[in-house]
Amino acid sequence: MTSIVVFGGTGYAGSAIVREALARGIAVTAVARDTSKLDAAEGLTLAQGDAFDASFVADVTKDADVVIVSLSAVQADGSELKDKFQHFVDAATAAGARLGIVGGAGSLLVAEGGPALVDTAEFPDEVKPEAKSHGKILEALRAGDYAGDVDWFYVSPAAAFGSWNPGERKGTYRTTDDLLLTDAEGNSDISGADYAIAVVDEVERPAHHRARFGVAY
Repeated sequence: MTSIVVFGGTGYAGSAIVREALARGIAVTAVARDTSKLDAAEGLTLAQGDAFDASFVADVTKDADVVIVSLSAVQADGSELKDKFQHFVDAATAAGARLGIVGGAGSLLVAEGGPALVDTAEFPDEVKPEAKSHGKILEALRAGDYAGDVDWFYVSPAAAFGSWNPGERKGTYRTTDDLLLTDAEGNSDISGADYAIAVVDEVERPAHHRARFGVAY
């Protein structure tokens, strides 16, 4: 049986990934500072702890096939995930696991050659720090700045993705490399449930190796 560990398992994307994986018979360890938000379920292990404690991360991932990081790029204390990401790479490498990252849409390009969505006038100023910081994780992974030979995949959602726009499960999605996907009306959407389908599809049928892909309708 495939086994995955989801850091941020109580968050919007993380909890959707947990539900989708469990529905497919995948063994899931959901990690959060407070796991009381998650109900007990067959195949689900709850692990309460600090995702920035390297020893805890190494211990909780030691038997994983895939490690998924679904955490904010900028933490409440102002620290940044990119500066603490090495121990996720180390843990996945030690476990022989793939490393999946719930990424952001801000680094997707709105046209061939750019600009990135985060650099457009329409992008909200209040979320630019999160978007730019998350983009730096992708840049570092691509550049090999994190030590270790891990098979990673980074999944960018559509532009209008989040708990404020949950949408409905359609069971469909399109994929992209670096270009932002939009529909005929110019909208870029994906529900939490369908984003999770794309992530778990990648878990079950690896198609993107050391690469980013985006998902949208």
